[in-house]
Amino acid sequence: MTLLVAIFCVLFGLAFGSFLNVCIARLPRHGSIVRPASHCPACARPIRAWDNLPLLSWVILRGRCRNCGWPIPWRYPLVELGTAILFLLAYLTFGLTLEAAGMALLCFTLFGLAVMDAETLLLPDAFTLPGIVLGVIFSGLIGGWRAAGFSAACAVGAAALILLIRGAYWMVRRREGMGLGDAKLFALIAAWLGPWQSLLVLFLGVVTAAVFSLLWVWLGNSRQKHPRREDPQTQGRRGLQPSQNPAAHTGALAPEVLNPPGIQQIPLGSFLCAAAIYAIFRGEQTLKWYLQFFH
Repeated sequence: MTLLVAIFCVLFGLAFGSFLNVCIARLPRHGSIVRPASHCPACARPIRAWDNLPLLSWVILRGRCRNCGWPIPWRYPLVELGTAILFLLAYLTFGLTLEAAGMALLCFTLFGLAVMDAETLLLPDAFTLPGIVLGVIFSGLIGGWRAAGFSAACAVGAAALILLIRGAYWMVRRREGMGLGDAKLFALIAAWLGPWQSLLVLFLGVVTAAVFSLLWVWLGNSRQKHPRREDPQTQGRRGLQPSQNPAAHTGALAPEVLNPPGIQQIPLGSFLCAAAIYAIFRGEQTLKWYLQFFH
């Protein structure tokens, strides 16, 4: 029975991962997730049903469009596989329960937002706002109307905290350090996970983002000190220009990566989402481990 349910969770996760890829590709650009039907971004031809099987079709087609040979980004199979793994972990951690279904839905939302923020530096309201509402509803289903009210209060308090940090940063630096999307995302996390785990998420997300930023700067300085030499015969032919690359229009490459601004922007939302997924499965144990030092 356990094996059958686990297999079902994986298949269900693959299907949701395929749908999540559509959301990632279209929502940041305010596109419809219903129309048009799935199509190749390069040749615009519709994708046949047997070429749209999660993960399997990518392997059979060897990562290329059947019609034009356009290389399908690795993001597509990785999102499908990642969603399947998260759904399986939700079942193995929480069992065949309503809580497991809720945590799988939360993982689906956070995983999608993490990829969208990494690619476009955007956290669409189409994911964050319904996620907040669903978090309040889920809390009510689990703990009653008082739990739902507490969840709503946590969401408001979390958004207020991010807005306070955002305002303080602007007063000191005279530029925005966090977007409004981060406030909505943190409200979503608080609505689902409560105050203490949300604070853990904020701490882990900010620390990992800071470490990533330092490594990014260090790698950038190393490349400037030791520039890579290119063969004169291949120089200028390494790849497509951003305007020629279909991936630039499908979310496979972020505009900020293709055309980096003067100030490198870090997708804080991606790190918050990753920390929240960690907190779903290991948050309580981490908090207990930390609090033992104060007894």
